[in-house]
Amino acid sequence: MGGVSVFDNVRIIGTPETERFGYASRLGVCHGFTTPSVTGVEVVGRTEDDFAIAVHFEDLDTEIWFSADLVELVDHGPGATMSVGDSYSAVRLADGTWNETTPFAKRVMKRFRRLLR
Repeated sequence: MGGVSVFDNVRIIGTPETERFGYASRLGVCHGFTTPSVTGVEVVGRTEDDFAIAVHFEDLDTEIWFSADLVELVDHGPGATMSVGDSYSAVRLADGTWNETTPFAKRVMKRFRRLLR
C-alpha cells in the first residue's frame, strides 16, 4: 500500500487493466478503504488480499475502488483542511499529520495524547 492514508494524493499505476479503463497515471485522492468480500464493491485489480482503496477523481466526480498494488502515494495532501462544525478544525501537514487549529481541538488532542502514553 505504500503508506497511503485517507486524504492522501495518489496516482494510479499503469497496467493493462488500468489503461483499458482509462485510469492509468491518473491523480486522485484516497477517500477510504474496504474489504470487498464484505461490502461487495467492484475493484479494479486483483482482490486476493481482500482489501481495496477508494480513489476520488475530481474531474470525473466519482470514486473508484482499486487494489492496493495499483495505488501509489504522491503526497499527504499538505494544506488540506478538515472541520467538524465550529468546534474542530485542522490543517494537514506535509508529513501526513494534522495541526489542530481551534483551541477546543488542541485541548482535546492534548488529553487524547496523554491517555495514549
